[in-house]
Amino acid sequence: MINLSVVTATGTIRPVQPRDLGDLYDICLRTGDNGADATDLYPGEPRLLGAVFAAPYAVLEPELTFVVDDGQRAVGYVVGTADSETFARRFRTEWLPTVAQQYPAPTGEVRTRAERIRYSLHHVEQFVHPELAEFPAHLHIDLLPSHQRGGFGRALITRFLDALRERDVPGVHLAMGRANTNADAFYRRLGFQEMRLARFPDVIYFTMKIA
Repeated sequence: MINLSVVTATGTIRPVQPRDLGDLYDICLRTGDNGADATDLYPGEPRLLGAVFAAPYAVLEPELTFVVDDGQRAVGYVVGTADSETFARRFRTEWLPTVAQQYPAPTGEVRTRAERIRYSLHHVEQFVHPELAEFPAHLHIDLLPSHQRGGFGRALITRFLDALRERDVPGVHLAMGRANTNADAFYRRLGFQEMRLARFPDVIYFTMKIA
């Protein structure tokens, strides 16, 4: 049985609540440039990143979404799914219709970061990789700078992995931009193993078997 409220020194890790959704969008944007603030990269579309990498998880699989609460708001989160293929199908049929009009698919050559993210929104199946079939779950984790390097990242990952174990999920993976060196060291310390996928040279994939 998972303890649903773990109190730490300066914050509380708890399951997501509907009121957290705006904070998840904000955290995703403010950490969306390899851990740095990505606000300037998405002018006029501050919720675009969150519409792909944060909010749909909280809406579709809230039982696998956990946040760090500083007493006033969510300041960090881990989101994910136990089954990437199933999630991609639900994303397309249940989530995409709610945001597709606001973020239409790009036409012509994809040039900017915003266009790449909008392309990803409309082609979520590109995130499902047969090479990772042994690791069907995946996750995204982000923390505002105020709560980084304080043990919250490890605590969030632990909570997420515990939830996967309760579901008998055999393994989990995550993707990270190669330039995000701080996150690279963090995942390796936690025991994730690098797996290279030839199709994505600028992305590092990490995997972990779940005992």
